[in-house]
Amino acid sequence: MAQYMSMDHLRFLLYEVLEVDKLCELPRFQDHDKEGFDILLTSVKDYADQFMYPCFRECDEKGAYYEDGKIIVPEQVGEYMKASGENGTIGMTFDYEVGGMQLPHVVEVSCGHIAEAANNHLTGYSGLTNGSANLIVTFGSQELIDTYVPNMLAGKWGGTMCLTEPQAGSSLSDIVASAKLNDDGSYSIEGQKIFISGGDHEYSENFVHLVLARIEGAPAGTKGISLFVVPKHRPENGELVPNDVVTAGDFQKMGQRGYCTTHLVFGEENNCKGWLVGPENKGLLCMFQMMNAARIDVGTTAASVASAAYYASLQYAKERPQGRRIQSGGAKKGDAPQTTIINHPDVRRMLLLQKSIVEGSLSLCLLAAKYQDLAEHGPEETRTMYHDLLELLTPMVKTFPAEKGQVAISNGLQILGGYGYCSEFSLQQYYRDVRIMTIYEGTTGIQSLDLLGRKVVAKNGEVMKNFTKEIIETIKAASNYDDLKPYAEALKNASKTLESTLMHLLQFAMSGEHERYISDASIFMELMSTVTIAWQWLHMATIAKTSLVTGNTHLSTEFYENKIHTMKFYFKYELPKIKGHMETLKHQDSLTILEENKTILA
Repeated sequence: MAQYMSMDHLRFLLYEVLEVDKLCELPRFQDHDKEGFDILLTSVKDYADQFMYPCFRECDEKGAYYEDGKIIVPEQVGEYMKASGENGTIGMTFDYEVGGMQLPHVVEVSCGHIAEAANNHLTGYSGLTNGSANLIVTFGSQELIDTYVPNMLAGKWGGTMCLTEPQAGSSLSDIVASAKLNDDGSYSIEGQKIFISGGDHEYSENFVHLVLARIEGAPAGTKGISLFVVPKHRPENGELVPNDVVTAGDFQKMGQRGYCTTHLVFGEENNCKGWLVGPENKGLLCMFQMMNAARIDVGTTAASVASAAYYASLQYAKERPQGRRIQSGGAKKGDAPQTTIINHPDVRRMLLLQKSIVEGSLSLCLLAAKYQDLAEHGPEETRTMYHDLLELLTPMVKTFPAEKGQVAISNGLQILGGYGYCSEFSLQQYYRDVRIMTIYEGTTGIQSLDLLGRKVVAKNGEVMKNFTKEIIETIKAASNYDDLKPYAEALKNASKTLESTLMHLLQFAMSGEHERYISDASIFMELMSTVTIAWQWLHMATIAKTSLVTGNTHLSTEFYENKIHTMKFYFKYELPKIKGHMETLKHQDSLTILEENKTILA
């Protein structure tokens, strides 16, 4: 079986870097322990090896498509959803009372990483079902919970989130789907939703759509949006009755072809019923719970796809003989034996770039998941702090693995040369699959506006101060080792670069030049994310160094030495790029803001 992720790196992050076994000291997780986590991770890996990875290419080749009013998906989708319900993985983090396992989010994300690296075409079906069920549990009535959640967690019914409309795109304030109150307390729903992932297929008995719509008379904009449960078939008198939800088509994508993306029409025959979830006109606030969780999932998926691509290109580099190493001492090139391409410096550079992006991204994703656990179930006095830190990290968790994952996989494809561009090899599929990750759940532009426009200024800068404190703690720990001191100093200087750049931009916000302030938000995202991943790498290297010095090693000496080496690579090749970002952000010219009577782009 080909390698597509590293269990050693995952365990290193979980148990040595994040120390997630300490979460078991919290009342919520007191029934669990490290051994139980390991058993679960091993079982997920076994299932991924035996079922998910072997059908990865087949899911792409068969794809999902629309035919005779139905969405046809690979049959493996049905097997996967059934298994996910039977083994309880859909409801990992849910309360015992609703059929969950009360596991930490960080363990759930770890299991997701394994599965997504094996086959990213399947995991979205269970992931959206999980998110939809969680919304109902959090904001829905007991009747809604009892009616829908058990079948969702059992994998019998699928779940979706329905936000996007043809005329609105990502602008949720322009939603026009409508809801009219009925005498029985339900609402008549009308409208269309597009790009609905996992929206329909023959392997689920029912689909539970979480739909944003406007109740008649609601305020304009996002303040007038409500959230509804709208099933494809509504339960009535113990039976499932068609609920006037029509599947109008499936969008054919360049990647993730086995993961259907549907166009849904609600209420075409005036017989579509929905049930309110949460308060009227507060639907977007409720939906953000699912959206934020989905953003972490997308970031993790991107890191996981990039992981699979890294190991595929690494295997090729180890096996492909080509050329000879450049000899020292004046030896003729022809005198040297042929070598495998992994020994060429430029190939090693591309492999190390992949490794640094993949492993740094996963570290950030798991940290965010741990913050979520502490925000929800940690000591009361620190919950707000971790909630705020999670809010700050989420746009970067969504963006960095997706944007840099493309770069990583592109480098992997380059390592294979012409073979990388051919369909017989998996790199081209990983390249196609990862491309959507910068678009899912809010594009890079939207995430960047969120980071610069909302998150870094939240609570008058208090959240950024706490973020900086976390970085300073890592710098202090790394400074205890002479060979890590230069990198601790580099991160300190990078943090100052981030701070000075932000202060420069804030001048525009304070003077009312808001468009100027956010016009290069995506560049700021690159800068801050690059610094954040450098923080993750220095933390990993410090833990690795401590293990080597104390002899408290759970893995090989080489493993820990490799972590330090990869950190040094990231600091040499990636971290210096923030200087260019700083220059761009501090440049006096505003070249992308629309000026009246000018047609530069005509």
